[in-house]
Amino acid sequence: MASAAAETSGQVDRWAGLDLARVVVVGGLIPFHAALVFDATDDFYVKSDRTADLVPFAAPVVVAAMPLLFLVAGIGAWHSWSARGTGAYLLRRVRRLLVPLVAGTVLLVPLPVWLRLRADPGYTESYAAFWPRFFRVRWDWTEFPFVLRPAADGRGFETGHLWFVYLLLLYSLAVLPLLRWLGSAGGGRVVAALADSAGRRGVVLLPAVLLGAVAAALGLDEGIAAGTTLGYLLFFAAGAVLAADPRFREVLRRDAGLAAVVAVGLVVVAGAALLLGGEGDLLLGRDPLHLAGRAAFGAAGWCAVVAIVGGLARWRPSSGGAGPAGARGGRVVRYAAPAVLAWYVLHQPVVVAVAYLVVGSPLHPVLEYLLVCAVSAVLTLLAYDLLVRRTALTRALFAGT
Repeated sequence: MASAAAETSGQVDRWAGLDLARVVVVGGLIPFHAALVFDATDDFYVKSDRTADLVPFAAPVVVAAMPLLFLVAGIGAWHSWSARGTGAYLLRRVRRLLVPLVAGTVLLVPLPVWLRLRADPGYTESYAAFWPRFFRVRWDWTEFPFVLRPAADGRGFETGHLWFVYLLLLYSLAVLPLLRWLGSAGGGRVVAALADSAGRRGVVLLPAVLLGAVAAALGLDEGIAAGTTLGYLLFFAAGAVLAADPRFREVLRRDAGLAAVVAVGLVVVAGAALLLGGEGDLLLGRDPLHLAGRAAFGAAGWCAVVAIVGGLARWRPSSGGAGPAGARGGRVVRYAAPAVLAWYVLHQPVVVAVAYLVVGSPLHPVLEYLLVCAVSAVLTLLAYDLLVRRTALTRALFAGT
């Protein structure tokens, strides 16, 4: 994510508003993950005993948020490779993604897992004793790409919320042949032909069919925000393709309204199909209604992303940027865009720790939720501003810069 932030900042003239989109999505992770504490359908690290089914409220957000970030990261990958070449591209990706991934896994991910264990009154192991046991792992290639699993005597190793950074790193490497092909004469001709065909209204929505089929066939993984690793890879690759020809931006801008209408319709269809599917696993079940619901959900993701990116392409910074309010908004985005990865890496352990202390209080659950959100946001911001951004070492470890 920081990779995308760093590589597409400065390309705002081509892809207006992408920095703002990343800031909004990643900033929204705190209220989203805080809500999981009170969601009856999710197994979060800390759970309130006063919960409700929040899926109808979460689904419209989930359908677009992570696909949008992967597509934007793909746009960034193209700009990075085309500007620097293969060697520099790989070095930058390792520095911007692998270093924060390792640092976050070692220093931050164990805490939420330990706090979940602490919910058991019979569990008394100290964090100092738990921490080294967390890293006792084994290889399990059947779980590819998440091949590191807890050893028998371990304590629940996981990538936690850093699954996104891990997949970004894998995808950055996996699409390198695609990037090189897109930069070749033959690839350029194919991309030009695709851009020509996308000139017909609605053609840009056709990839929704493929993404819907992937979601239906493979199922949806709750652990990676109700997506699939193949589906997210396709979004990443699509971002690179769209960035390779400037005409795609105009296509997205033109069809943004149509895409939004289709996305809303598909979300409604997905919700109805999954609810009417009756018993069984909505994310993995083979019931025809479950398959149809997942297909509509996967297709809605593409249409929603087209609507968002196309809508942002209509935005011009100069049109609303005059005056103090516009200037302040610009300063906020300029401050927040480089913070995106660090905010992502830092936020979830903070949310879990705050929820662990707040949940179970005499407060109404709504007030508990608001308190978790507010305190977590303040602490995450302070951690970034005071502990990360002010030294080169901490920026390298958590912000990838």
